[in-house]
Amino acid sequence: MKLQDKVAVITGGGSGLGRQGAQLFAAEGAKVAVVDIDGGRAEQTTKLIEQQGGTAIAITADVSDEAAVYRSVEATVDQFGKLDIMWANAGVVSRGGVPSVAGGEHVEFQDLTDADWQHVLGVNLSGVVYSCKAAVPAMRANGGGTILATSSAASFAAYHSIAMYSATKAGVNGLVRGLSLDLGRYGIRVNALAPTHGMSPNFLMGPGTPVIGQSYEETAGPWDPGVSPIPLKLQRPPSLVDNAKVALFLVSDDSAYISGLTLPATDGGTLSRVAMMFEEDAPNPTLPVH
Repeated sequence: MKLQDKVAVITGGGSGLGRQGAQLFAAEGAKVAVVDIDGGRAEQTTKLIEQQGGTAIAITADVSDEAAVYRSVEATVDQFGKLDIMWANAGVVSRGGVPSVAGGEHVEFQDLTDADWQHVLGVNLSGVVYSCKAAVPAMRANGGGTILATSSAASFAAYHSIAMYSATKAGVNGLVRGLSLDLGRYGIRVNALAPTHGMSPNFLMGPGTPVIGQSYEETAGPWDPGVSPIPLKLQRPPSLVDNAKVALFLVSDDSAYISGLTLPATDGGTLSRVAMMFEEDAPNPTLPVH
């Protein structure tokens, strides 16, 4: 097991990637504190883990509240005796979301309010800062540890109508680089994963909606790699598990000498391409014979 006897905190663990990652970490031997603003969802995740033979506790907390984040770490250490892994995964999208994606709507940038900005900033960037700060004392007492943040492909490339979200995720990348330098002396690694595909529709849905447990691509109907815009053509859609496995790699000893990296997870070559469309981009293009 890759995380045997490790203790992990996962924020935003009540649904989506956080829930999938919590189950995977527990299956790999970690004791997991599932932190979520929705206590019911956190409890559901812990029950899934326990049913699968793992160990977990549920903690209700808003990561934009620094004191609440510190209390979450204290509760974890009180329960399990230490902290090895902090995964600052909780995130929210800008108001409106991406138009035409899971009910998103176009909102003019100038119409977004300060409250809109403070919300996305508070969760996506301040929440990561608070999670890192709260984790450091326990990790230093341990002689080291691993911090992981969830960034986004939107930190590298633009998506319509979510400039505020993109800004906070780019901030996460900068934070990871800076902390890798500042915390490396204590044996603490700091990295981020930046999903492109294989993420949960729950991310763009309102609070209280049922947890779907599948990716956008998995819920969209029969998968046809020939019409997918992803350059990498596989016979199955990208999934939450694909992203969770990248997270597992980054917190395990498999990446023991990696720090300061933001890894584009499950992008399948999407971030490598130019915006221009070519004949070869058509579904099932006629390939030249060599």
